Amino acid sequence: MKNKNEYVKWGLTAFFVVLGGFVSYYIIFHLSSLSSTLKNIFSILMPIIDGLVLAYLLAPLVNAVERSLLKPAFELLKISEKRSQRRFLSIFITYAVVIWVIYEFFSIVIPQIRNSILTIIDQFPSYVNTLTIWISKLLNDHPAIEKNVMDLINKSSISLEEFINTEVIPQLNNLIMVVSMSVYSIFKEFWNLIIGFVISIYLLASKELFAAQAKKIIYAFLSLERANRFISNARFANKTFGGFFVGKILDSIIIGVLCFAVTSIIGTPFCVLISVIIGVTNIIPFFGPFLGAIPSILLILFVDPLQAVYFVISVIILQQVDGNIIGPKILGSSTGLSSFWVIFSITLFGGIWGIFGMIVGVPIFAILFAFMKSLVESRLVSRNLSPETKNYFRLISINTESKEFVEFPVDAKKPFMHITTFLVKGHHGHDKKNSSKETNKKD
Repeated sequence: MKNKNEYVKWGLTAFFVVLGGFVSYYIIFHLSSLSSTLKNIFSILMPIIDGLVLAYLLAPLVNAVERSLLKPAFELLKISEKRSQRRFLSIFITYAVVIWVIYEFFSIVIPQIRNSILTIIDQFPSYVNTLTIWISKLLNDHPAIEKNVMDLINKSSISLEEFINTEVIPQLNNLIMVVSMSVYSIFKEFWNLIIGFVISIYLLASKELFAAQAKKIIYAFLSLERANRFISNARFANKTFGGFFVGKILDSIIIGVLCFAVTSIIGTPFCVLISVIIGVTNIIPFFGPFLGAIPSILLILFVDPLQAVYFVISVIILQQVDGNIIGPKILGSSTGLSSFWVIFSITLFGGIWGIFGMIVGVPIFAILFAFMKSLVESRLVSRNLSPETKNYFRLISINTESKEFVEFPVDAKKPFMHITTFLVKGHHGHDKKNSSKETNKKD
């Protein structure tokens, strides 16, 4: 029986090795067809992906409505009902509130944005003239600089006019075709969103059942220790990603509202359009405020350069309030990443997935970072070494037998001299000197 099990084990190993070889060959030499197949599968599954995203984003709201609103209300009114009925009612209330908020938001914002864009298009020549006059007054005492700036503005306006006449107008037919395809894509995405909306209702109604089935599969195929670790990591990933993403959306809404209040008070032109830009781009960590502020400043600069200065000051104050008060209150320490790793994750995932990568890159990297940290610390503990980072700041080496940490000596008067001495002579230099003295004494 033992030999039979050994043969089965070796047979399965050989099968998976051969299968891995075929898969590797197909990936290497048929990468384009594999990429096309994956894109088709992704396109087919897009409604399900939309449903999963909607359900994931709205699950906290559904839970809050069910636990904090409906359950106490039914207990107060002494109404007996099934949990499924309460769940569907909480889903209905959540979607009704969300749809109403979105409708009210766009019914107010879209006309304002449309009017702002039409005003910019109609008044663009006068805006350029206003900017030119303002620069002339500003540089009145510096004629050489004024001449260079005016030449630059004139050349830029001539280049823009030539670009419109030679590139934009002849390409109108192609532009119409692109717009038609875009309209088709928009309708297709809208249809996928409708199907995803229906799927999300079923997902929210049975989310505990799906979670239980997933746990059942995990415990069926993994050992108890690995299954417990996997579920613990999944909970951490859900807390990190969900907490950051939902918190960032809430933070961006608050910043957009505050920006609208401040710009309305100081009389900034296009305050609704600018507030929407600031709020939307604030979802992107670190780089978001700059991405939103730069086009907003340019828009204001054409109308009223002095208002642009006021806007820059208000945005700086607003971002300080967000970074030091609002953001920490809402997000807390949801990622646990330092500023360097935040910039690194945004750069990495932004280069891979564009704007979407800049939005989700921080929580994804935080999950990977936490996983690697847990793996490294568990490996250190298994080797009877300290997992605390502070113990490695002044580390030179670790004794292979006693596991004792050998560190740089600390001298308040000459700390750098001691470090240089240790780097040149090695950390055994003083021991050799002392041992030679003891040998001389014995002789």
